[in-house]
Amino acid sequence: MKTQWHMSEKDFFSGLPQEKEAFIFLSQKQVGKKNDIIFHEEDNSSFCYYLENGFIKIFCNTALGKEPTFFIRKTGEMLGLADLLNGQVRKCSARAITSFTLYAMNKKTFDEFLVENSVVARRVMEVLGARLRYLGEQVHNLMVCDVTTRMIKLLLYMGHDELLNSYSQDEPITFKMDLTQEQIASLTGTCQQTVSETMKKLQESRLIDISNKNITIINPLEMLESVS
Repeated sequence: MKTQWHMSEKDFFSGLPQEKEAFIFLSQKQVGKKNDIIFHEEDNSSFCYYLENGFIKIFCNTALGKEPTFFIRKTGEMLGLADLLNGQVRKCSARAITSFTLYAMNKKTFDEFLVENSVVARRVMEVLGARLRYLGEQVHNLMVCDVTTRMIKLLLYMGHDELLNSYSQDEPITFKMDLTQEQIASLTGTCQQTVSETMKKLQESRLIDISNKNITIINPLEMLESVS
């Protein structure tokens, strides 16, 4: 399988235990519940955040009341980086889709933290580069891919960590899908009914199996080849 480097966002502090400890020491711990807002679009960019656990969606509001979703931030990821580094107001909002624990560091402290920890500064560049590549692929998907292909790519993205950790690409992988059909529709540029119909089609094709909120990709290699 060709490595999709931009899809794999490991724990930000992976391999950096001392830097993680320092970040947490200098940060403010926040614990919240589903639907809590971490920041609003147009807020001043005063903090960046390390997500200790939980899922948070990054989205915008439209004049029609829609909430297009651009990212789902997962356990171990950073959020709020780009706007904080640029000193700009927030371009998107962030809302929890599960309960969560995060650590918030203010801009002045984070700037000093990067100066003192060049390896963390490099990690920030790697993360922002991967996210830019991911957004570029999302635009490409919306322009040229059908709904089924976009759905498959989202499922592969959500299960990417399990796929990398599996012993064989032919072995099934299972992951928890914490997204609602509405959120899946937002990420794939379609509607809830189409999401439901496409999921059913994928099940009938024996590409996936769904049990409660757990999704099993039955043959990851076959699914990967179907969208390559």
